[in-house]
Amino acid sequence: MGGNDSDQFNKGLEVRRAVLGKDYVDGGIAKADDFMMAFQNITTEWCWGYAWTRPGLDRKTRSMLNLAMLTALKAPHEIKLHVKGALTNGVTVEEIKEILLHATVYSGIPAGLEAFKAAHEVLVAEGAIDGKPASQP
Repeated sequence: MGGNDSDQFNKGLEVRRAVLGKDYVDGGIAKADDFMMAFQNITTEWCWGYAWTRPGLDRKTRSMLNLAMLTALKAPHEIKLHVKGALTNGVTVEEIKEILLHATVYSGIPAGLEAFKAAHEVLVAEGAIDGKPASQP
């Protein structure tokens, strides 16, 4: 597999696999050519090896922060990935909903709508919610 052998990369790879899933992470690295491997290295070392392994916050809190920031950034692909990671890290469906609502207030309705759609798709696919329409009042 590509990558490098730095301690920071290896620590990051371990956390990244635990949160996002070994198949997803290893698949991305395996498909990376020289150009894309630069991104794989930086995200694995800096994001996962540096930020995610610091002792100040637990993984659940980091996942919650990611969902809020990714909502603000209008990054639905990353939201989908991190909703799955948030479930892995113990974030509940109710907490995900509240995070997205809170982020919507500060980020705007269009950003919130993108986040809710992305999260909903993953939550239904993961069996965390049934996806059936709510009963009308």
